[in-house]
Amino acid sequence: MKNYLLTLLALSAIIASHAQILEPAKWSYGVSANEVSVGDEVDLVFKVDIDRKWYLYSSDFDPECGPIVTTFEFANDASFELVGKIKPIGAKKKVDEIFECEYTYFRKTAEFRQTIKVLSTNLNISGVYEYQVCTDVDGKCITFDDEFDISKQIAVTATAADEQSTSQDTEQLEEIVENSFELTIDESDTEDNTKEESTSEALVVIENTAEDSSLLGFMLLAFVTGLAALLTPCVFPMIPMTVTFFMKDNENGKSNGVKKGIFFGVSIVLIYTLLGTIFAFVLGADGLNAMATHWLPNILIFIIFIIFALSFLGLFEITLPSAFVNKVDQQSDRGGMIGIFFMAFTLGLVSFSCTVPIVGSILVLSAGGEIIKPILGMLSFSMAFALPFTLFAIFPQWLKGLPKSGGWLNSVKVVLGLLELALGLKFLSVADQAYHWGLLDREIYLAFWIVIFTVMGLYLLGKIILPHDSKLEKVGVFRLLMAIATFTFVMYLVPGMFGAPLKALAGYLPPMSTHDFDVPALIRASGGGTSAKNTLCEQPKYADFLHLPHGIQGYFDYDQALACAKEQGKPIFIDFTGHGCVNCREMEARVWSEQAVLDRLNNDFVVLALYVDDKTTLPESEWYTSEYDGKVKKTIGKQNADYQITRFQNNAQPYYIILNTEGELLVQPKAYDLSVSAFVEFLEAGKAAF
Repeated sequence: MKNYLLTLLALSAIIASHAQILEPAKWSYGVSANEVSVGDEVDLVFKVDIDRKWYLYSSDFDPECGPIVTTFEFANDASFELVGKIKPIGAKKKVDEIFECEYTYFRKTAEFRQTIKVLSTNLNISGVYEYQVCTDVDGKCITFDDEFDISKQIAVTATAADEQSTSQDTEQLEEIVENSFELTIDESDTEDNTKEESTSEALVVIENTAEDSSLLGFMLLAFVTGLAALLTPCVFPMIPMTVTFFMKDNENGKSNGVKKGIFFGVSIVLIYTLLGTIFAFVLGADGLNAMATHWLPNILIFIIFIIFALSFLGLFEITLPSAFVNKVDQQSDRGGMIGIFFMAFTLGLVSFSCTVPIVGSILVLSAGGEIIKPILGMLSFSMAFALPFTLFAIFPQWLKGLPKSGGWLNSVKVVLGLLELALGLKFLSVADQAYHWGLLDREIYLAFWIVIFTVMGLYLLGKIILPHDSKLEKVGVFRLLMAIATFTFVMYLVPGMFGAPLKALAGYLPPMSTHDFDVPALIRASGGGTSAKNTLCEQPKYADFLHLPHGIQGYFDYDQALACAKEQGKPIFIDFTGHGCVNCREMEARVWSEQAVLDRLNNDFVVLALYVDDKTTLPESEWYTSEYDGKVKKTIGKQNADYQITRFQNNAQPYYIILNTEGELLVQPKAYDLSVSAFVEFLEAGKAAF
């Protein structure tokens, strides 16, 4: 009975361990035509079904960017020749702030096509492909490689005379293409996938909640932005005009005024939301994403922000052609609902010069491969924008309590102009990072912000007066509080000039790698600071091209690290990482950089970084055949990945292990987790177990 229980437990452990070997991408491959002749060209088609919440990197971005590019390697054969390069179909683009470059990727499904020319009837097409998939849910990234053989899917005739007529029915051709695909997984895999999804229902609920929270947060931001737009000088004076327009309706009865006031508000919402809809559907999901990442739209938006900022500061005035505005305004004099709609349209035109940069920023912020998000953003913006106009249309007597236009409104205009100068730099920064121009490094960006917000603080205190300003006799309490908040923000920015991380602004500032005068990094490099560097037992292998972050000293070869751990009497900290692992870089930037973590890694462990995607080919004497998949492992990366799978039954990165000097596991491994305290607890648990 005891032996039976032990066997059962062992089997359970094996099953549980294999459940960690993830395969988020299922590949199939085929051809665009089953029957061809010698001399014809045909497309080899590779399709991928990608699990929910995962994404696959494409094949058409710079391999030096960081993430692993999908690659195809065809075996040389005289029966065919390649025509051009592999082509990804419909890949999306995105700028990665950690790697500071633009990459392409797929979600849900992917497709790659390679055109070949048939040279022989004995067609032999085979090769290997390599790819990387990642997930945003828990930060895992996995690199895979596999083989393909498409030879049996094409029948080749010797001459073109044997070809079928080119007038073949389109439906039959589509059926041939569809039937040519041969899945590399069987039906049981699909069933297992379905079961896996059903058992992770709780996880799906959490993920959906996070998505909903993100969308609600974006809509709230758009709503607040719509309220802020009401204070612009183009919009505020329109409120009295609105009240005058609706005054006579209220004289005829409140219910009539309420009905028309609501219609007026709905018209404003429809007009502004229509703008977001047009942008979304004309540009499409990929177009909106390109608008957020490509250099050209970012530079154009940067220029627009600068132009409107200079206008707000009083250098010149931007207005629409008066003839156009007057023609629309004449339509608003017509009675009934048509007149009310044109009144709303007039409001939109008159407020255009103040709201277009705000509206543009909402559309750009929402551009992430979605169509519904910009529409909801414009809906939230326009609801906030329309709310006071609707209320004043229903209750025009409220106008008496409204402050009059004057010097205060110009002050709002100047403050908004300064804010647009600061925020416009973000769009220039996106292009600068993606294309490595080096125009707006981190310290230059911060210098601009420090100067701009210092000028804003001095302006709020009345120390700077612009030509269109009224004379400021005294500073009100509200202006004083705003000045205090502004100077506090400036004081927060100043340490960033010397290398402070400024984590609260991580999404707005260029990455630390662009910072020339990084004092913490210089101190670490010179051996100063509280973290003493590990004393290495011998010169690490591969240290000329593999590195650890933050000046940490360690190894890149397991045998070297184990020998040093025995010599020094320390546990081994293994970091399964990758050159193309975005989440590995994020862990290093946000968790490893903390002094509590650095001190422990530098003083209490022998650190071993195992890159699972390194392409360096080892000497043939070091090659071996894997017990896991039966393939020969020739490179550093493939051997490290094989070690992670066979030893720890895991194939995702980042993945952290703590071993003793005999190579035995001390504590439960840890994956992607941005909690510094949790990571410190993990390290402390490893030390205690050792």
